[in-house]
Amino acid sequence: MKLSPRDAPSYFRKPDPDRTGLLIFGADAMRVATRRQEVIAALVGPEGEAEMRLTRINTGDLRKDPALLGDAVKAQGFFPGARVAFVEGATDAMVKNIAAALEDWQRGDAQIIVTAGQLTAKSALRKLFEGHNNAYCVGLYDDPPSRDEIDAIIKSAELPEVGRDAMEQLTVLSRTLEPGDFRQTVEKLGLYKRGDDTAVDLADINACAPQSSEAALDDVLNIVAEARADQIGPTLRKLYAQGVNPVALCIGANRHFRALHTAASDPGGVGAGIGRLRPPVFGPRRDRMARQASQWGRAKLEEALSHLIDTDLQLRSADTAPQHALVERMLIRLAMLSRRKSS
Repeated sequence: MKLSPRDAPSYFRKPDPDRTGLLIFGADAMRVATRRQEVIAALVGPEGEAEMRLTRINTGDLRKDPALLGDAVKAQGFFPGARVAFVEGATDAMVKNIAAALEDWQRGDAQIIVTAGQLTAKSALRKLFEGHNNAYCVGLYDDPPSRDEIDAIIKSAELPEVGRDAMEQLTVLSRTLEPGDFRQTVEKLGLYKRGDDTAVDLADINACAPQSSEAALDDVLNIVAEARADQIGPTLRKLYAQGVNPVALCIGANRHFRALHTAASDPGGVGAGIGRLRPPVFGPRRDRMARQASQWGRAKLEEALSHLIDTDLQLRSADTAPQHALVERMLIRLAMLSRRKSS
C-alpha cells in the first residue's frame, strides 16, 4: 500500500507493529537514512539492537543467500519485544528474495524494513510493496519539512518555548540544511538550552547553527555597506583562505546590494521593502539591512550596482588583471561611496 507524504511523518514516529513491512525510497540517501532510523527506533526501542532484536542484512549477502531475509524474519531472539529485519540499498534485482519473505510473513515475525534509492513508477520493488495488503511503501522527495515535522523535531530535542523570530529562523534553516544536519542542529540547540527555561531566541540559534563561508561573506558585505573600509583587506584574506573565489564574492555582493536597492526603492518605505525580500530576513539581520538601505538611499545603491556589474563583467572577461585586486578595489570604492553625501 502507498503511504502518502502527508501521513508518512506521523507513521515514522509511531509505526504499526503488526505490519509486514515498509519500503522507504528516495534520491536523498541522508533523508532516507534519517527516516529509516526513526521508524526502526520506534519499533524496537533504544535497546533493540543491543538485545539483538534488529537484524541488518547486507545486500551482497542477500544475493548470495536468497533465504537470508526469510530466516531473519522467522528467527526468535532471547529478549521479548518487536523485531526488525532491515535491508539497506535494495534494488529490483532482489525483488524475488524480498517477495518470498513478505509472502511467508506471519503475525509475530520480525517486521521487514527496506530502503532503496530513487525508484521509478515501474520499479518491481516499488510495485511489490505498493501491491501488498499489509505493507507500506513511501517515497521521500526533496520537499522541505512541514511545520508539523519541524515541531516534532523540536519536541524530540526537548526545547523550551521557541520565540516567533527564532521559529522563522529554524524554518529557514530547515530549507537550507540537509535533513540530518537540521536535526543535529536542533539537538545541539536542545543541549545548549538544557537548564535554561527562557524562550529560544535568534542568539541561541546563531550559537548552534553550522558556520560556513556564507557567514564570513556576510561579514565582509556588512563591512562594505557600513563604510568600514579599513577592515576590508584583513577580512578578505580570511575569506579567501576559506576557499571563496573573487567571482563568488562579486556575486554575493551583487545579491546583497540588490536586496538593499529593493528595500530602498519600495513605495511603502524601507521597512516594507525589507519585508518583501525573498528569502526573508529576520531579527538583527533584518534591522541591520534596513539601516544600511536607509543610509545608502536609492541613488547611491544604483551607482553601487553599476560598479558591481562592471567588475563582474571584467572578472568574466579575458582581462589579465589580478582578480583578487579587482574585487578588493571595487569593495573599497563602494565603502568610500557610502560615505559620500547624497547630492
